[in-house]
Amino acid sequence: MTALPVIALVSGCSSAPTDSDAREAAVQYFAENTTAARSGPQQQARFFTATQHPDFADRVCDLGSTTVEFDPALSTLRPDPEFTTAGQVPRGSVWVVAVEVTIREQGRITAHQIGSQHLVLLRGEARGFAPCLS
Repeated sequence: MTALPVIALVSGCSSAPTDSDAREAAVQYFAENTTAARSGPQQQARFFTATQHPDFADRVCDLGSTTVEFDPALSTLRPDPEFTTAGQVPRGSVWVVAVEVTIREQGRITAHQIGSQHLVLLRGEARGFAPCLS
């Protein structure tokens, strides 16, 4: 079984982000991830490194020839302030969304999964936690 990757979107306004702020950030993040994944593993690796949550910058995994695409069900996007990862609460406003995950190895689909992804809004930028497949 492949572990589900965790994603975060980061934004740092002093007021709490709205549903539409979170939705807009999620749409942008997932669209950019899809573009990177379709461009190949090296481009997606650059995307994951560039968008990694700053508190977890040292935890980017090498996916080798694997790419990971997410198809979010945006109608399920909701706040999740109880979320932690690696025993830490990420800075920002945490949200969760249901996703279908498609994993490709050397361009061939090797897995589909349904799961949930956590998103964080901080400083108005979409950020994520690079997935680690194990």
